[in-house]
Amino acid sequence: MRAIGDLILQRENGKTNPKYIPHFIKEKLNSGNVALSIRHNDQTWIDINPNKPLPLASTVKIILAIEYAKQAAEGKIDPNEKVKLKELDKFYIPKTDGGAHEEWIKQLKGNKIDSVPLYEVANGMIAYSSNANTEYLIEVLGLQNINCVPKSLGILNHDPMYPTASALYIPTQLKNEKIGLSKQEILKMMKEMDMAEYRRRAIDIHNKWVKQPLSNQEKKQLLKTLDMDFQKIWSDRLPHSTTRDYVSIMNKLNGKTYFKKEVYKYLDPVMEQLMKNPKNREWLTHAGQKGGSTAFVLTIAMYATDKEKNKTEIVFFSNDLSILEQKKLSQNLNAFQLKFLKDEKFRAEIKEII
Repeated sequence: MRAIGDLILQRENGKTNPKYIPHFIKEKLNSGNVALSIRHNDQTWIDINPNKPLPLASTVKIILAIEYAKQAAEGKIDPNEKVKLKELDKFYIPKTDGGAHEEWIKQLKGNKIDSVPLYEVANGMIAYSSNANTEYLIEVLGLQNINCVPKSLGILNHDPMYPTASALYIPTQLKNEKIGLSKQEILKMMKEMDMAEYRRRAIDIHNKWVKQPLSNQEKKQLLKTLDMDFQKIWSDRLPHSTTRDYVSIMNKLNGKTYFKKEVYKYLDPVMEQLMKNPKNREWLTHAGQKGGSTAFVLTIAMYATDKEKNKTEIVFFSNDLSILEQKKLSQNLNAFQLKFLKDEKFRAEIKEII
């Protein structure tokens, strides 16, 4: 079945279908695994399952970007402070972030540096979705401070954040604690573990790695335990929130009035990576986004204001995806966003479809 799916995708390679997104949502509407909230010029345009909590994956990194900007604006952190790359390596688990961290390292000038400014660490978290950078920023900003951000934005449905890359080690930790446990026994323990203990274990692992990181051999061993069964538990336990909550965050980032100017001064360069593209600057005043994915999840939250002062916020969350659905959504999501921003007829049409 997967081979047939891949063949169709290869044949369609290069073609995108913006309408795939609304059709997919319509098909999955009652599953509770998909949600879409769109605001256009401060009007609710579409609200599908807006109050359904779904896993955020890396879209949650927006919260860390906000806390980074707030602390920079208040002088609590120095965005220009040098960070040694080996400090980030403590939290880096190869082959668990789709090559994000390596891509970020590669584009750093000449690849012959051993440190970067803190603002570049934040850029790597948003532009490349580096999990290692995210864990380092948790250490710098403080988890308690990060977890105060949703409430400060008027959001009450946000799960507490925790070091999610560190949580990948929990199956190995359990295996080491109770020698001789079978895979099925470890899976059972993880499924029965409450979220408070799960988060506590992830935090303990993170704190241990700060002082005593895993060796390369231990990292390889960790990867061997992360089959799809364990990945599914990890994915299901990622922080959840709703598209309604995230569309309200996007609105605050888009409007440029919710925070003090000094906060946007540090936040916009991190969040608005889209504006580095000259073609985007031709028709957009500003735009920012952050997406996330696991083997089962695809999410995105974005905002944009065009040169005609049209304001748009789009948030899409999906869970329990098949491999083919994941690929097709990834292939068409950007085209959907672009079409919505640029095409008035399409904006009206998707209301009809859904």
